[in-house]
Amino acid sequence: MPTNQRLYFIDAVRAFAILMMLQGHFIDTLLAPEYRDMSHTAYRVWSYFRGITAPTFFTISGLIFTYLLLKAKAKGTVKSRVRKGLNRGIMLIGIGYLLRMPFLSWLSGHFDTYFLVTDVLQIIGLSLICIIGMYHLCVKNTYIFSVVTLVLGFVIFVSEPLYRNLTLEHVPLFFSNYVSKANGSVFTILPWFGYMAFGAYIATAFYRHLDKPNFKPVTLSVFFIAGYLLIDWSTYALYYLSKWTDIQLFLDAANYNYLFTRLGNVCIYFAIFYGLERYLKPPLLLKIGQKTLSIYVIHFIIIYGSITGFGLNTLIGKTLSPWQAVCGAALFLICVCTISFYYVRTNAFIYGKLRALFYKLKGKPSA
Repeated sequence: MPTNQRLYFIDAVRAFAILMMLQGHFIDTLLAPEYRDMSHTAYRVWSYFRGITAPTFFTISGLIFTYLLLKAKAKGTVKSRVRKGLNRGIMLIGIGYLLRMPFLSWLSGHFDTYFLVTDVLQIIGLSLICIIGMYHLCVKNTYIFSVVTLVLGFVIFVSEPLYRNLTLEHVPLFFSNYVSKANGSVFTILPWFGYMAFGAYIATAFYRHLDKPNFKPVTLSVFFIAGYLLIDWSTYALYYLSKWTDIQLFLDAANYNYLFTRLGNVCIYFAIFYGLERYLKPPLLLKIGQKTLSIYVIHFIIIYGSITGFGLNTLIGKTLSPWQAVCGAALFLICVCTISFYYVRTNAFIYGKLRALFYKLKGKPSA
């Protein structure tokens, strides 16, 4: 029978991912160019772990949303959860565009299409909508859904060479930006939906087996083993598949195999956080994990000058030394989290405002 047990490690992973994202954006935006040297061990280690942040965030997002969706099915509230998921997906897409709208430039008569590029929020929002669609296409059967998400994640990762340099010149910009980085999109639905799909697959395993004896030690072992195999052996596996099948695509994927190796890192993260779950229940940590949207929005405004046009990227620029960047990043984390905790009480603040606007546009009273 599906459990009502709360998975505290999910909030801990989300908190870790958002904090890593904050410090990563701060240092990357403000560190002086002369210190960006991969021959320096500290910078190389920082750069490596920064590269795992986005895969972790996408995977845990797919996991938590799907897990809640499956729990809603068991409770008989799936329609409500689907409605909330669709609303959230649309709102995330809207907020993603809002953060990049250059209002001051528009007021001065300067217009361009850069605000149409896609970033984390748009891709997560669209991915949530896709997961809901896939769930319904699988006739709400969790076993079929589990297989489909696993296979889809694998196919998206293996086929990455096919869309790596995609341009889609004759497709309207609004749509092409979701698939192609040619016009400046930071994140695109491919390959990042692959991480969401793998997260959804993991959620199905938790949903079906969480109450079984020895689930936790078995899951920890699976996470560690899968992580090790993906990091150290996925490239070899792709080479062997290419040799056995004579399919060039496997060889191309093996020659630039960052997707599977980063998924392996995510599995190791999950194993560590799930193994230490009993120690990861401090209210502050859980609160950060539940405030990811407001924290993301606040940090984006401060660093990149969204809405105001004045951010740290223009006020300071790439001028900081390593120690200045590290100390500044620590202060930045404290500042953003404090603002989120005490001035934006909850993510529902943002959702509530946008929901009220949504209903107003539809001419309906807000709920």
